[in-house]
Amino acid sequence: MTVPAKKTAENEKKRIIFGLKPLEFASGTGQTGKVCYINGIMNMKITVLNGPNLQLLGSRKVEVYGRVTLETIEARLRDVAQELGVEMTFFQSNHEGDLVDAIAAAKADGCAGIVINPAAYTHTSVAIRDAIEGVALPAIEIHLSNIHAREGFRHESLTAPVCIGQIAGLGADGYEWAFRALVKYIQNHQQEKKD
Repeated sequence: MTVPAKKTAENEKKRIIFGLKPLEFASGTGQTGKVCYINGIMNMKITVLNGPNLQLLGSRKVEVYGRVTLETIEARLRDVAQELGVEMTFFQSNHEGDLVDAIAAAKADGCAGIVINPAAYTHTSVAIRDAIEGVALPAIEIHLSNIHAREGFRHESLTAPVCIGQIAGLGADGYEWAFRALVKYIQNHQQEKKD
């Protein structure tokens, strides 16, 4: 599912007339992505990926994860994406291979970056870590709970070292902050490239 950038008749006309021409950017961390411009108007796509058991948000361990559902988080992010004029895809799977495929698809689909909550795979999945590193897109890891204040096995993240940052322990609001931070990061690096 994709949320289109803010649509106006003029923007849609420019999209049709000029098409989307992706510009590559590179960050100091070696991560690259695509941002499309139409007559100077940025058109960016971000993908938000969610790992196992997150479909249970709102009813599973509410004392740890809160009462906000994944559907509510998605709706809030769609509002933020629209506000920022950014396209967004949102995906959840309980299966590691599906998440690896979604990471690869993000690159193939021209996404500029990834917000990812790998959930339990944070601590176990070399495959997801390698996929994030392989696509070389800027990514921010998000966790509803503070993984560093929980059981010892949750303290290590295999995915964080290949992400530009991690937000943990701030509940559902952390998704919005990760999304906004990623968009700002991409905009800043695109501006640096233009300067």
